[in-house]
Amino acid sequence: MSQLAFRVRRVHKWLAMVIGVQALLWMFSGVYMSAVSLSLIHGDHLVQTTPQQVQSDRPHLELTQLLKQHPNLRSWRLKSLLGQDVFEIREGEQTLLIDAGSGALLSPLPSATISALARSIYRGTAPITTVTWITQAPKEVARQALPLWAVHFDDAADSILYFSPASGELVARRHELWRWFDVLWMLHIMDYDQRIDANNLLLRISASLALLFSLSGAGLLVYSLRGKAGS
Repeated sequence: MSQLAFRVRRVHKWLAMVIGVQALLWMFSGVYMSAVSLSLIHGDHLVQTTPQQVQSDRPHLELTQLLKQHPNLRSWRLKSLLGQDVFEIREGEQTLLIDAGSGALLSPLPSATISALARSIYRGTAPITTVTWITQAPKEVARQALPLWAVHFDDAADSILYFSPASGELVARRHELWRWFDVLWMLHIMDYDQRIDANNLLLRISASLALLFSLSGAGLLVYSLRGKAGS
């Protein structure tokens, strides 16, 4: 074996020791992320999200009345909440729900209303186990605005639906396939803190080492084939 080939083999061996485990993690996580559909990961199968129809024949507050009650009104929309017509308004930095007929403030929504909302959109048959008021977000909803209502279902996937108490909107769907995806995504991009930076320094260094590992292996293969051809 030539001196160059010997050195390349040593480099290849040490690179295999350094980057081998991460390369396996890249392949395993890549297979999972390509095999499991994003709609399944996002939890589209857990809920039906067809909006309820507003009852246009019901009396609603006029815009002038709405502005009189909420002079800092920035935006508004009319929607249906469990068969009740409500205005979702943006006042300053706050989102609020008010009864479209009486103008009564509904936010923050109580746990009973959130339970009914969760049950109305949940596609499964599992019962609700707990409804939890969240003021310190778990990592799976770390980027969502607080507070939140978390509705836990007793299904095989340990499904949780997260709702905004201000608007009643479903803001996140979490289940075991999503949680596996989140862990594997963290390992794939090597961002062990926020799990969002796919351009971090550790990943760039590891990818460079993996490329060098592949090139050295390809070089050794070519050297070996040439040696066999010449023998």
